Amino acid sequence: MNKIIPDNCANKVGKAVVFIGILIASIGMASIIPTLQTPRAKVLGILGGGQLGRMIALSAANLGVKVMVLDPSDRPPAAVAAQAVKGHFRDADNVQDFTSKVDVLTVEIEHVNAEILIILEEEGAADIQPSAKTIAIIQDKFAQKEYFKECGVPLGEFCDMPDEIALLHAANEYGYPFMLKSKCLAYDGRGNYVLHSKEDHSIAVEQLGGYAHGLYAEKWQPFEKELAVMVVKSRAGEVQLYPVTQTVQRDSICHVTETPALISESVRIAAELLAKQVVNAMQGAGVFGVEMFLLANGEVLLNEVAPRVHNSGHYTIDGCVTSQFENHVRATLDLPLGDTSLKVNHVIMLNILGEADGKKGEQLAEELIDRALATPGCSVHWYDKSGVTKGRKIGHINIVGKSMEEARDRLLALDPKALERLGS
Repeated sequence: MNKIIPDNCANKVGKAVVFIGILIASIGMASIIPTLQTPRAKVLGILGGGQLGRMIALSAANLGVKVMVLDPSDRPPAAVAAQAVKGHFRDADNVQDFTSKVDVLTVEIEHVNAEILIILEEEGAADIQPSAKTIAIIQDKFAQKEYFKECGVPLGEFCDMPDEIALLHAANEYGYPFMLKSKCLAYDGRGNYVLHSKEDHSIAVEQLGGYAHGLYAEKWQPFEKELAVMVVKSRAGEVQLYPVTQTVQRDSICHVTETPALISESVRIAAELLAKQVVNAMQGAGVFGVEMFLLANGEVLLNEVAPRVHNSGHYTIDGCVTSQFENHVRATLDLPLGDTSLKVNHVIMLNILGEADGKKGEQLAEELIDRALATPGCSVHWYDKSGVTKGRKIGHINIVGKSMEEARDRLLALDPKALERLGS
């Protein structure tokens, strides 16, 4: 006797047969259709896991991009949003091993092992953005100056400093004061010495590690303001500029920035043209920080360049449509660049710098943060570093306002001395 299947059961059986057929077909198709790969699926590797790496990783996470960082610390600041690999970015073996784990490699600090990066890039073993050659040029400040001089970029006088004779010649040519600088491993005031007289010569050379360490001199520039332009460059060579910002240093460390800078239209145009000229002279994609001097006669001179996101662009997190950190991810991974324009009328960035070592420094930083949290228009960005020491960058505060006056009034509530340094 034939078993009769009720209609409802027959329907279920039929659906099951159809489902199984579709499943078999889909499995077969999956074996011949490659998995879709998008730029966002690539792993972005960063040499260095400090605060810049942290903010890049946080922006990458919002885009669904996986980040790995190479850093000598047990738990670097970037570990909040990235997989941290312990190792040093100046160790060739560490860098080479790390590079094999990522799809695209970038830097949050230029003081890396550029020699191994150049080898890997030339062998086609690594996708490095910006180019390893660019990083190598920038990390040697004297080589950087020579390169941009050859490119016709306007900059102040400088000279090599191989010995005491050269130092005496510079003093005679430039007069006092003038700057003596280390060619490499110099940042945040480290590696710089202002000479005011001949008596400073031996002290300066000794503190900078001696002539063998690699020194050069710069003629003192009596600037009216220090300016900076953050520039993002795509792999295809598209260049977009962020607004010109004024930067103010405290003990050669960036203390406060104001955007847009209070400058004339002609100065703004000159600064933008200089920034474009500089970035177009470099290979590779990413964000570049271009620092410059504004002289009393309106001339704009290049100071130095960073082949990475930069302290003078921290304001972009809360002040611009797309932050410098997100645009660095976009540029290095060949994603469309984001809008670099301001989304507020005025924005001031105040660095949270260690005012003292240890507990006292922590207390003073917390008091500043409390004032910021109680002030409208303020956003706190904490770096979660392993301790507070005098002069160390441990966070920053972005202050937005409907006008310059409103933003400056809010800065006054946080740090009157910073407002004083900002000037008019």
